[in-house]
Order: sequence, then C-alpha cells, then structure tokens
Amino acid sequence: MDKINSKLYLQNCYIMQENERLRKKAQMLNQENQMLITQIQQISTSSSSSAPGSSNTSNKLRNSSRRALDLNRQPEDPADDN
Repeated sequence: MDKINSKLYLQNCYIMQENERLRKKAQMLNQENQMLITQIQQISTSSSSSAPGSSNTSNKLRNSSRRALDLNRQPEDPADDN
C-alpha cells in the first residue's frame, strides 16, 4: 500500500509541475496576444486617416507583429518537448 501511495504521490507532483509550466506558458501567450491586439488597434486607428488599403498599413502591421513576437520569445526549454 505504501508503494502505491508513493507512486501516486510522485505522479501527482509531476502533474502539478506540468500544470504550473503550462499555466506560465498560457499567461505568456495571453500577454503576447494582448500586445498584438493593441498594436493592431493602434495601426488601424492611425491608418484610418490614410488611404484605405494602403500597403504602408500592412507593412506596419507585419513589422510590429514581428517585434512583438521577438520581444516575447523566450529560449526553448528542453523540458517542453516532453
């Protein structure tokens, strides 16, 4: 019985660690999404005064999206592959 309890305890610890890792990743992705939404809103607001469909707007959006992704990108954790 003690052996089973020990095994279940270790599994529970692993699950809690994995939940914490996933929670942090979800927070980071949510923050990145919020930043991108804000940038899209700012670009669309600033472009509403310029000609509709201008390529300048899509270039701004593309560049700011890349910057946001680069800012939020963290080095890959080898443990994430599990």
